[in-house]
Amino acid sequence: MQYNPCMKHKLIRASTRSFAEAELAPIAAEIDQQRIFPRDVIAKMSGLHYFGLQTPKAYGGAELDSVSAAIVVEELSRVCAAVGLCVTVHNGVAVYPLLRFATARQKESYLPALASGNAIGAFSLTEANAGSDAGSVETTAVKQGSNYILNGTKIFVTNGGVCDVALIFALTSSPEHNLQSSVFIVESKFPGFLRGEREDLCGMRANPVSSLFFEDCPVPEENLLGKLGDGMKIGLATLDNGRLGVAAQALGIAQGAMETAVKYARERQQFKKPLASLQTIQNYIADMATEIMAARLLLYRACDLKDAGMPFGCEASMAKLYCSSVASRVSSLAVQIHGGYGYSKEYDVERYFRDARVTEIYEGTSEIQRMVIARAILSRSIL
Repeated sequence: MQYNPCMKHKLIRASTRSFAEAELAPIAAEIDQQRIFPRDVIAKMSGLHYFGLQTPKAYGGAELDSVSAAIVVEELSRVCAAVGLCVTVHNGVAVYPLLRFATARQKESYLPALASGNAIGAFSLTEANAGSDAGSVETTAVKQGSNYILNGTKIFVTNGGVCDVALIFALTSSPEHNLQSSVFIVESKFPGFLRGEREDLCGMRANPVSSLFFEDCPVPEENLLGKLGDGMKIGLATLDNGRLGVAAQALGIAQGAMETAVKYARERQQFKKPLASLQTIQNYIADMATEIMAARLLLYRACDLKDAGMPFGCEASMAKLYCSSVASRVSSLAVQIHGGYGYSKEYDVERYFRDARVTEIYEGTSEIQRMVIARAILSRSIL
């Protein structure tokens, strides 16, 4: 693994940071407080290939390596995590399964629009009775002629309020009449595709998270992703990849929170000297910086394994677990450094603090990550 960033990675970080500070920083607080999805900024991002980060150039994407993609998500999330969330879910769990499992016709039909940002993607697995227990989905897809008829409800769908294409996990019947999970590519224009109200969440408030309802929704049989019964296989592979994106998002939140705290500590005077001169504050900053660096290296190692074609699921879970916990700890310390001001919406650290919390929950809770990691370690003959 190359621990020093190459020129390409430096340029990607610099260009994404410049865009985020120019376009997102001035509106980040407002769109969070008012729960506004920034469509104008999203349109500008489309021209920068942010919605086709790892999509092949043949389909209009940027065809970036995984470290580069993580850097883009990190830098967007450093300024506005809700927009970083939109990008990482679109690329990591909506586009990625199409790249891995779609037919040539499906790729031709959907990847160009998704890569250009003309279509926004979503991944719909979670239900009221199927959160961490992904095998308990209750949405059904019943074969009827040349269609599958979908019925059911998906909840907490990131990008749900604006998605044009969603991957839906549903129960299907095998030839032996056994129920099994399958995945369908569902367009929002299909009859019976309905959206619920936007969720009023603690953090990530600018992202239109909503429920999706399917009421006798006909989906052409050619929109089956992979084979009947491939739902668990596709879901697990997709979540491995999605966890890299959540780790990158959490890393960006931590970086933004630390930078905000360092700036405040340098400027804020107490006891007739800057806060930054106090040993306790210096200890906080040292811990923050060290954990962020460790988190970044852990994430980049997982990305390198993926690009090398090696198993990376365990390392992705490690990165997701550690980066999300670092985001929570760093944002909490950033609030502490700000004192009472850190609890005020006038300062960005309270937004970082709220946004960080959910990174320990979605794409598999921290408890689930520990299960994945422990099982992987215990199954190895050589540690």
